[in-house]
Amino acid sequence: MQNEIETPILRFGIVADPQYADIQPHEAMNRHYLRSLTKLSDAIAVFNDTELDFVMTLGDIIDRDWKSFDDILPVYETLRHKCLFLLGNHDFAVAPEHLGAVAGRLGVAGRYYDFAIRNWRFAVLDGSDVSTFSAQSDDPRTALAAERLSALAAEGAINAQSWNGSLSEAQFKWLTQLMEKAEADGEAVLVLGHYPVLPPNSHNMWDSERIVDLLTGFACFRGYFCGHNHDGNFGEVDGRPFVTFKGMVDTPDENTFAIVDVFADRIEIEGFGREESRVLRIAA
Repeated sequence: MQNEIETPILRFGIVADPQYADIQPHEAMNRHYLRSLTKLSDAIAVFNDTELDFVMTLGDIIDRDWKSFDDILPVYETLRHKCLFLLGNHDFAVAPEHLGAVAGRLGVAGRYYDFAIRNWRFAVLDGSDVSTFSAQSDDPRTALAAERLSALAAEGAINAQSWNGSLSEAQFKWLTQLMEKAEADGEAVLVLGHYPVLPPNSHNMWDSERIVDLLTGFACFRGYFCGHNHDGNFGEVDGRPFVTFKGMVDTPDENTFAIVDVFADRIEIEGFGREESRVLRIAA
């Protein structure tokens, strides 16, 4: 039996990029879209066998097509824990008339939101807020996205990719205010998103640098978890970790998911399949 000091403050499951679709594999990219239903079922069996506060999928629930949600969401219904989602770029690979309904289809509170468990605050970002694909062509954010992408490309930025995105000014202000309040209230903050922001990579958000600067400016910031880069990645600033989880859709039969235990002095990630296990010390 664990000592009280070794009992985690909270525990949750992580899935990244199932990217399901009823299509043939993309062998060159090693993506096996149909296999994600079985992999997700296997991950849920592990999650259901332990006590968790929630399970978060870090975006790209589907690869494409609105009807793909009808196939994969029933698999999530077998989960006995609270099931949470955030939005990835592929979740918007649907017909234009469905773009405004993606968040509702996934049952999320909004395209970005937050929640608290005990003394931990979770900020859930919408990195597709200003992007070339998440809104109608006549939406002001679409024009703004084209401007941001063009400016980055002119600078030769490695993340000047059309499949990345950025925060709106409204969302950046919301995140700033959330961090300020958490700091004042003595909460610890873990940020969850689809897109990486660190280390530099072609998959990073267009505005990754200002997001990192904002987050690492607060003592309450404990880390950033994301997906999108299916190979996974890791970076840190002043002992604060930035973890990119590997994509479930990759490989024909190897799974990847994680269970995260949060303690007062560390975060332990137990990786399954291709996912790495890590012990992340919390900076004093």
